[in-house]
Amino acid sequence: MPAKNFASTRYSDLAEINTDNVKSLQVAFTFSTGVNKGHEAAPLVVGSTMFIVSPYPNILYALDLAQPGAPMKWKYEPKPEPAAQGVACCDVVNRGAAYSDGRIYFNTLDNMTIAVDAESGKEVWRTKLGSINRGETMTMAPLVVKDKVLVGNSGGEYGVRGWVIALDAKTGIQKWKAYATGPDAEVLIGPDFKPFYDSDKGKDLGVSTWPPNAWQQGGGTMWGWISYDPDLNLIYHGTGNPGPWNHEQRPGDNKWTAGIFARDADTGQARWFYQFTPHDIHDWDGINEIILLDMQWNGQARKVLVRPERNAFLYVIDRTNGEVLSAESFAYTNSAKGVDLKTGRLQVNPDKEPKLNRTIRDICPTAPGAKDWNPSAYSPPTGLLYIPHNNLCMDWQSLEANYIAGTPYVGAEVKMKPGPGGNRGEFSAWDVQNARKRWSIKENFPLWSGVVATAGNVVFYGTMEGWFKAINAETGELLWQFKTGSGIIGQPITYRGPDGHQYVAVLSGIGGWSGAIVAGDLDPRDGTAALGFVNAMADLKQATTKGGSLYVFRLP
Repeated sequence: MPAKNFASTRYSDLAEINTDNVKSLQVAFTFSTGVNKGHEAAPLVVGSTMFIVSPYPNILYALDLAQPGAPMKWKYEPKPEPAAQGVACCDVVNRGAAYSDGRIYFNTLDNMTIAVDAESGKEVWRTKLGSINRGETMTMAPLVVKDKVLVGNSGGEYGVRGWVIALDAKTGIQKWKAYATGPDAEVLIGPDFKPFYDSDKGKDLGVSTWPPNAWQQGGGTMWGWISYDPDLNLIYHGTGNPGPWNHEQRPGDNKWTAGIFARDADTGQARWFYQFTPHDIHDWDGINEIILLDMQWNGQARKVLVRPERNAFLYVIDRTNGEVLSAESFAYTNSAKGVDLKTGRLQVNPDKEPKLNRTIRDICPTAPGAKDWNPSAYSPPTGLLYIPHNNLCMDWQSLEANYIAGTPYVGAEVKMKPGPGGNRGEFSAWDVQNARKRWSIKENFPLWSGVVATAGNVVFYGTMEGWFKAINAETGELLWQFKTGSGIIGQPITYRGPDGHQYVAVLSGIGGWSGAIVAGDLDPRDGTAALGFVNAMADLKQATTKGGSLYVFRLP
């Protein structure tokens, strides 16, 4: 699975590549996907085969790692509807596949979940789950838990109503569906729902915390990461931003958006919910990765989940009940003053609250947050969480938004810009136990790649210029870097090859929301393009070009 394990640590116990020899890494083989869009997926290694999902048209490739140069075993082309490209918010990305019991599962941009036989590349089943005519797309990597494939939808910027669905892994038949807005029966909130904070208690809050019927276009899409605790049999998943961005059109807390659900893996019934950003006013989707750790907290053994959130706070939450144990800022913010641990509520700075037809300047962090979807990694030996994140601010003017199915439902004109210090990205090592930053590396562009940490005391990540870097996990020292053909927004992995040696792999191919200026060939003079991201990235075309290639490295 892309996260390595159900706890989503993205930590590998391989140690052949270590701090002493990583400087000798060299290219073992490369592979072109033939697609020049944003490559956000993690390669998947099962036995002696590597699987890759491309951005739209979502081609699934199988490479034979047992043969020199890893030639293609087969490819599967799902042929998604071309019109899906027109409703993808920020690029036609895909975040990867999942493997279970002889099958590869992945999503297509036009809302298909597909099962393919891992050996032959033959389609086993395909299930259609959403409609591009409503603005729905699917970009996330599925998670397979026991006999179910868990998937969610994208499209919050189109007023799509978010959901997470469990499909039968053998047949593709829907087993349960939980919405992020609306009545309790549709959110799968029943007698077992016991949230920690009073603000999440009450009947049908998914309706009453919205203006009449606004929950039907309320967003809360589920396009990010899911984790799973087998002991508790709970899945944990975030919910996206409420729609529209213009918050004055939706007074109230807007349940159950911009938060996190714990659900029974078998039935989907909610156990608890916590809202990171009640009545979100800055597009802070709560879909980031969720790292599950068992640790001592104030002298007590606690089962926790750790979440570096878009709103710039790093949360440590008791995953049995949803209590926030700690929430400290890991990035610069002037839009919130902290989190009240008694109520769990974010303390918003009223000076940075958007107003209709008025430009509010220098709101930090920006709409993609202090950190977007790109996942961090946790190393048990160092106790550090390695966070790839942004240092961006924005000017925001709210506008009236009108809902028309399948068209943008935003209601804001945004222009992003570099944050304090001018560096737009940062790679931070966060001491989870002591809730503080240990060290950080400043990067020119926002960091949009994932991270992998290893027992060799090395962490790997990529930059939007195309550098693939190896860092000393203890000190942050740069140990090695390699320039790939395009900017890196993919998720690096490491694996043991059929020859017994350790390899490191990453997809290179600029795009995503941050790289849309290159992938979509947008005009750098239009600062509002790509929902305002182009304003902060006008120089990216001078730093990198389109691409779509896999790079795999090993020691000589």
